[in-house]
Amino acid sequence: MKSILSIPLVALFATPLAAQTVSDCDWESSARNLIEPWEDHTKVFAEGAVRLAMLDTVEPAVAAMHLLVLSPPYDEVGDRQCRTIGSGDRIGFSGIMWDALAAGYDPAVGLIFEVPVSRYDPESDGFPTSLLSFTLNQSTGEIDAVILADTE
Repeated sequence: MKSILSIPLVALFATPLAAQTVSDCDWESSARNLIEPWEDHTKVFAEGAVRLAMLDTVEPAVAAMHLLVLSPPYDEVGDRQCRTIGSGDRIGFSGIMWDALAAGYDPAVGLIFEVPVSRYDPESDGFPTSLLSFTLNQSTGEIDAVILADTE
């Protein structure tokens, strides 16, 4: 796990540009949407309690990529909560720069993740790259996701 110190300071203090959608797992989180090889598109944190994975729902083609988050808290039968992160109402990202995922921890906030993503912009018919930041409070299960900055 990369240290929070490796995350650019501008990102830590940036004003969010847009909130992102965090949803309960549904059709996006189907096992058939996990990108293979699985070991290259999944990462674990917090001694294995938190798992992130990339999902590709194929459609809509310009926004088919989602992030899967499995994390505490656990339910009454011991299952972790399951959430997906996308760029809008059940719409994903155009791309996720998985190898650039940075993670850190702040006791006041919880786990902090940042990853560059591309999103379809219908006005320009382009795919600008932006910095997605999301936090995970393992005690409450709350996940907040925002786009901090366009990087292009």
